[in-house]
Amino acid sequence: MRSILIISLLGCFFAAYEAKIFPKCELARKLKAEGMDGFHGYSLANWVCMAEHESNFNTRAFNGKNDNGSSDYGIFQINSKWWCKNNSSPSANACNTMCSRFLDDNISDDIACAKRVVKDPNGMSAWVAWVRHCRNKDLSRYLASCNL
Repeated sequence: MRSILIISLLGCFFAAYEAKIFPKCELARKLKAEGMDGFHGYSLANWVCMAEHESNFNTRAFNGKNDNGSSDYGIFQINSKWWCKNNSSPSANACNTMCSRFLDDNISDDIACAKRVVKDPNGMSAWVAWVRHCRNKDLSRYLASCNL
Protein backbone atom coordinates (compact mmCIF):
# COMPACT_ATOMS: atom_id res chain seq x y z
CA MET A 1 0.00 0.00 0.00
CA ARG A 2 2.85 2.35 0.84
CA SER A 3 4.43 1.67 -2.57
CA ILE A 4 1.21 2.68 -4.34
CA LEU A 5 1.09 5.93 -2.40
CA ILE A 6 4.70 6.76 -3.22
CA ILE A 7 4.22 5.94 -6.90
CA SER A 8 1.07 8.08 -7.00
CA LEU A 9 2.84 11.02 -5.38
CA LEU A 10 5.78 10.72 -7.78
CA GLY A 11 3.35 10.62 -10.70
CA CYS A 12 1.75 13.87 -9.51
CA PHE A 13 5.18 15.46 -9.10
CA PHE A 14 6.32 14.57 -12.62
CA ALA A 15 2.96 15.52 -14.17
CA ALA A 16 3.35 19.02 -12.74
CA TYR A 17 6.59 19.43 -14.69
CA GLU A 18 5.34 18.22 -18.06
CA ALA A 19 5.10 20.69 -20.88
CA LYS A 20 1.83 22.24 -21.79
CA ILE A 21 1.11 21.81 -25.46
CA PHE A 22 -1.49 24.44 -26.22
CA PRO A 23 -4.32 23.49 -28.54
CA LYS A 24 -4.23 26.05 -31.36
CA CYS A 25 -7.53 27.73 -30.50
CA GLU A 26 -6.79 27.88 -26.77
CA LEU A 27 -3.55 29.67 -27.56
CA ALA A 28 -5.38 32.02 -29.94
CA ARG A 29 -7.88 32.91 -27.20
CA LYS A 30 -5.08 33.52 -24.68
CA LEU A 31 -3.15 35.71 -27.13
CA LYS A 32 -6.28 37.68 -27.98
CA ALA A 33 -7.06 38.21 -24.29
CA GLU A 34 -3.50 39.52 -23.81
CA GLY A 35 -3.92 42.09 -26.60
CA MET A 36 -1.87 40.40 -29.29
CA ASP A 37 -4.42 40.71 -32.13
CA GLY A 38 -3.13 43.66 -34.11
CA PHE A 39 -0.26 44.38 -31.72
CA HIS A 40 2.29 46.44 -33.63
CA GLY A 41 0.38 45.66 -36.82
CA TYR A 42 0.54 41.86 -36.58
CA SER A 43 -2.66 39.85 -36.75
CA LEU A 44 -3.52 37.13 -34.28
CA ALA A 45 -2.99 34.58 -37.06
CA ASN A 46 0.63 35.73 -37.41
CA TRP A 47 1.27 35.04 -33.73
CA VAL A 48 -0.38 31.61 -33.84
CA CYS A 49 1.52 30.69 -37.02
CA MET A 50 4.81 31.77 -35.49
CA ALA A 51 4.20 29.81 -32.27
CA GLU A 52 3.31 26.70 -34.25
CA HIS A 53 6.47 26.81 -36.33
CA GLU A 54 8.78 27.89 -33.51
CA SER A 55 7.66 25.46 -30.80
CA ASN A 56 4.68 23.45 -32.02
CA PHE A 57 2.77 25.25 -29.22
CA ASN A 58 5.04 23.68 -26.57
CA THR A 59 5.68 25.86 -23.52
CA ARG A 60 8.84 23.92 -22.66
CA ALA A 61 10.44 23.98 -26.09
CA PHE A 62 14.19 24.56 -25.82
CA ASN A 63 16.84 24.93 -28.49
CA GLY A 64 20.38 25.19 -27.20
CA LYS A 65 22.07 24.79 -30.57
CA ASN A 66 22.32 28.25 -32.13
CA ASP A 67 25.54 28.97 -34.03
CA ASN A 68 26.26 32.06 -31.92
CA GLY A 69 26.11 30.10 -28.65
CA SER A 70 22.70 31.41 -27.67
CA SER A 71 19.62 29.36 -26.83
CA ASP A 72 15.89 29.72 -27.54
CA TYR A 73 13.21 29.27 -24.89
CA GLY A 74 9.51 28.53 -24.64
CA ILE A 75 6.47 28.73 -26.85
CA PHE A 76 7.92 31.70 -28.81
CA GLN A 77 11.55 30.46 -28.72
CA ILE A 78 12.80 33.68 -27.17
CA ASN A 79 16.53 34.06 -27.74
CA SER A 80 19.03 34.41 -24.90
CA LYS A 81 21.45 36.65 -26.78
CA TRP A 82 19.02 39.54 -27.00
CA TRP A 83 15.93 39.02 -24.87
CA CYS A 84 16.58 37.03 -21.68
CA LYS A 85 19.38 36.01 -19.33
CA ASN A 86 20.46 32.38 -19.07
CA ASN A 87 23.71 32.67 -17.04
CA SER A 88 25.68 30.75 -19.67
CA SER A 89 26.15 33.32 -22.42
CA PRO A 90 26.22 37.12 -22.66
CA SER A 91 22.83 38.76 -23.15
CA ALA A 92 21.33 42.19 -23.77
CA ASN A 93 18.40 40.88 -21.66
CA ALA A 94 16.00 43.41 -23.23
CA CYS A 95 13.00 41.68 -21.60
CA ASN A 96 14.73 41.89 -18.21
CA THR A 97 13.99 38.32 -17.18
CA MET A 98 15.59 34.92 -16.78
CA CYS A 99 15.16 32.65 -19.79
CA SER A 100 13.98 29.81 -17.57
CA ARG A 101 10.77 31.79 -16.90
CA PHE A 102 9.78 31.09 -20.51
CA LEU A 103 9.75 27.33 -19.90
CA ASP A 104 6.69 27.14 -17.65
CA ASP A 105 3.01 26.89 -18.50
CA ASN A 106 2.31 30.54 -17.63
CA ILE A 107 2.90 32.30 -20.93
CA SER A 108 2.01 35.82 -19.77
CA ASP A 109 5.71 36.67 -19.39
CA ASP A 110 6.45 35.08 -22.78
CA ILE A 111 3.76 37.30 -24.31
CA ALA A 112 5.13 40.40 -22.60
CA CYS A 113 8.60 39.66 -23.98
CA ALA A 114 7.22 38.91 -27.48
CA LYS A 115 5.57 42.34 -27.38
CA ARG A 116 8.97 43.83 -26.57
CA VAL A 117 10.62 41.90 -29.43
CA VAL A 118 8.22 43.21 -32.10
CA LYS A 119 8.78 46.80 -30.98
CA ASP A 120 12.33 46.52 -32.35
CA PRO A 121 12.88 47.52 -36.00
CA ASN A 122 12.93 43.89 -37.16
CA GLY A 123 9.42 43.28 -35.86
CA MET A 124 8.35 39.67 -36.28
CA SER A 125 11.31 39.08 -38.61
CA ALA A 126 13.21 38.40 -35.39
CA TRP A 127 11.66 34.93 -35.64
CA VAL A 128 13.15 32.92 -38.50
CA ALA A 129 10.20 30.52 -38.49
CA TRP A 130 7.79 33.44 -38.99
CA VAL A 131 9.84 34.68 -41.96
CA ARG A 132 9.93 31.20 -43.54
CA HIS A 133 6.39 30.03 -42.84
CA CYS A 134 4.11 32.98 -42.06
CA ARG A 135 5.24 36.26 -43.63
CA ASN A 136 3.15 37.22 -46.66
CA LYS A 137 1.24 33.92 -46.53
CA ASP A 138 -2.47 33.18 -46.31
CA LEU A 139 -2.84 32.56 -42.59
CA SER A 140 -6.62 32.13 -42.49
CA ARG A 141 -6.34 28.44 -41.58
CA TYR A 142 -4.72 29.30 -38.24
CA LEU A 143 -7.95 30.76 -36.83
CA ALA A 144 -10.61 29.23 -39.12
CA SER A 145 -12.02 26.77 -36.58
CA CYS A 146 -11.50 28.87 -33.45
CA ASN A 147 -14.78 30.83 -33.23
CA LEU A 148 -13.08 33.89 -31.79
